[in-house]
Amino acid sequence: MYLRTERKPGAGPVPPFVTLVIYVPVTDLSRVEAMTLSSMVVSRDWQEVSVLECILGGLHMDVSVENEPQRALARLSKSKIDALIVDCDLNGSAQFLRELQSVDTPKTVPLVIMGGPQCTQSLDQTGALFAFEKPISVEQAVRTLSAARSMILDGRLRYHRAGLEVPVSLNCKGQKPTDAFLVNLSQGGMQIHTKDPVEPLKGLHVSFALPGARSGLKAQAEIAWQDKRGNLGIRFVKLARQQQRTLQLWLAQQYFAN
Repeated sequence: MYLRTERKPGAGPVPPFVTLVIYVPVTDLSRVEAMTLSSMVVSRDWQEVSVLECILGGLHMDVSVENEPQRALARLSKSKIDALIVDCDLNGSAQFLRELQSVDTPKTVPLVIMGGPQCTQSLDQTGALFAFEKPISVEQAVRTLSAARSMILDGRLRYHRAGLEVPVSLNCKGQKPTDAFLVNLSQGGMQIHTKDPVEPLKGLHVSFALPGARSGLKAQAEIAWQDKRGNLGIRFVKLARQQQRTLQLWLAQQYFAN
């Protein structure tokens, strides 16, 4: 941005232009957005594959291509792939999709299929979450794959658990507060440990402090599970938006610190 001071009559020389360089801090969530993910395309349609490689590269997703479904299945059993794109016009793709849904096969999320109209209409049978038709519309493919990428990133942060040992207070109206210690924490809840058993009553609230946060967090919660050793799983039912944002940012910091 350039600023110039107005020159008054009789004033001295025109002051030089001033350049202001504004530095925008990169948040941990921005780092998540720029994270490189992995994808596999199972297809023999090289014209469409080349288009996908360009789109996926622009979305910070590495691409590997397999033209044999059984070879792709074997590779999936040995390595972690963030996103799988299957050409259902490929011979053997139907069997591949059935085997992919078997119990012994590691799940790859999300699953995207591409093909003709008949193929993309059978999402329920394939287990796919997204689909687009061939020939590929770049606009549609970018929109679909961007949504798939967002789902992957959201899942990584949503289910990331950070180990943490801080005091936790459990409060329920009409009951004496229970002291506990936090074991691990995620966006959706936490595991705690307490010496005394906790009754699964309604109206439970948990409060605790995050290291480095300006204020403590308080959430309406419920007991998801507990064992005889004093371990409890707590599910967050309601958390104020600002506190939810604070928790999300804090977990993102822990994600990159480990």
